[in-house]
Amino acid sequence: MNRKRPVNLDVTTIRLPLPAYTSILHRVAGILLFVGMVAILYAFHLSLASEESFASVKTVLASGVVKFFVWVLISALIYHFVAGVKHLLMDVDVGDGKESGKAGAVITLVVSAILIVLAGGWIW
Repeated sequence: MNRKRPVNLDVTTIRLPLPAYTSILHRVAGILLFVGMVAILYAFHLSLASEESFASVKTVLASGVVKFFVWVLISALIYHFVAGVKHLLMDVDVGDGKESGKAGAVITLVVSAILIVLAGGWIW
């Protein structure tokens, strides 16, 4: 065992390239979507139970906190979709080099940010 090998256990000092951060965000967005689907499916179930429950779900969806929650889920969906398209392009050898990977990460972030802002305007 090589005992002279440096060991860096401080996660805050590790510098990752931009594509690594976009990949991590892609995974986080997927987890948010998975967890958020529970609430969405429950609200959908309640809305189909009766006219009264549909009206109550509609009232709850009009509150600011729920609109924010919906915006977060839609933002996760948008980012996950855009990053997924980037990964699909990389699977067919488009943008899988070092420099093109960085450019793809920037494009992913910019396109996602624009679409997320537009979604926020649509929701609010």
